[in-house]
Amino acid sequence: MQELLHILDLLDCEARRIMRTKEPEYREQGLDNPELTREQLVKAMVTTPKLIERPIVLANGKAAIGRPPENVLDIL
Repeated sequence: MQELLHILDLLDCEARRIMRTKEPEYREQGLDNPELTREQLVKAMVTTPKLIERPIVLANGKAAIGRPPENVLDIL
């Protein structure tokens, strides 16, 4: 969980930004509830990794979501 929190800090974004909100598990787990905390959303991603948008690339102390792939060029 700590690693994912660190990645979110590097991305400077909220947890939902890296969540695959169209996955059935997102709705089934009630993750669309706006009252859920960052920690609750991260815990859901840890227990259900399918919910994490991939790839996330880490390089040079920075992070980027690899969709589109060009996003990664900024951190290399």
